Amino acid sequence: MLLLCVVFSSFSSIVSAQSQEKLKVLVVGMTHDHVHGILQFHKQGRVIITGIVESNPELIERYKKSYQLPDALFFNTISSALKATKPQAALAFNAINEHLAVVEACLPQGIPVMVEKPLATTLEDAKKIEALSKKYNTAVLTNYETTWYNSNHYAKDQVDQGNLGKIHKIVVHSGHEGPKEIGCSKEFLDWLTDPVKNGGGASRDFGCYGANLMTWLMHGKAPKSVTAIIQQYKPAVYPKVDDVATILLEYENATGVIEASWNWPYSIKDMEIFGSSAYFHAVDAQTIVQKKQQSKPISGMAPAAVYGDFISYLEAFLTGKITDTNDLSSLSNNLLVVKILEAATRSAKEGKKIMLD
Repeated sequence: MLLLCVVFSSFSSIVSAQSQEKLKVLVVGMTHDHVHGILQFHKQGRVIITGIVESNPELIERYKKSYQLPDALFFNTISSALKATKPQAALAFNAINEHLAVVEACLPQGIPVMVEKPLATTLEDAKKIEALSKKYNTAVLTNYETTWYNSNHYAKDQVDQGNLGKIHKIVVHSGHEGPKEIGCSKEFLDWLTDPVKNGGGASRDFGCYGANLMTWLMHGKAPKSVTAIIQQYKPAVYPKVDDVATILLEYENATGVIEASWNWPYSIKDMEIFGSSAYFHAVDAQTIVQKKQQSKPISGMAPAAVYGDFISYLEAFLTGKITDTNDLSSLSNNLLVVKILEAATRSAKEGKKIMLD
């Protein structure tokens, strides 16, 4: 992970000394429905929320009632929250184009930030985040659900150990019936279906998963080119953004296929890896299928991964236990994710292959 050995050399000692204490976090924004996760952890007593930054009164009242949150926990601005509290990290649950502002407020005070995927809507914003991380020697992480899939970590082990032979193709499917169809909140839909606030539709919301996993499996190597077909199957439902995308990544000796959609009949997040001597399918978080040449497929359950959720990962990161510079949540990985997604948007708009530097 970018600057891992340096970014938290001083901070990790503080966290280590407090290893028996609950992690203290600042929640920035509540418009992302994934905020339910951290609120549940807080309700269960697993973490301590030192403050919540949110300005929408209706949203505040709804969550106060649902999770029995006191008035004193809420702040209108990040600066006021940081003056009154001392979190160990800030977690951003707001629109993607607002991530930069969270980083700008927290990093100068040495507060690391974890944002929900993807890192940013534009490569320009992503590079600004990188510059701030370097300047203030403080990390910015990106959270993906698939980071906690045991099947994906087992797949990476199989690739790294050479058990699949040379990797020729990786296919990642990510999507569901659509955010409106599955009942996402109005506040979430307002920015998720906005081309500026989200950067796009399904191509960004779900395309990032494939780019993240492929960058990880390819050990941080960028593809040579990106080619994309980005469409609207439901313009009446999502008039401003795309709802389906197919993105092709061309590597030196391999191809990546990212299939992202808000149109599938069920929710899916899986990954297929075709090697020269074996095939691997991470069917879901736990289920795997493997097949070698001239043999029957073998199905089973993946061994347990080290980190089961974003909080256990964050705790491990803050105590210096994670040192992978190409980790799934790393800044280096997610800078490339944004670069790939921006190239995909351009490819679909211009109708041509986009060569990457």
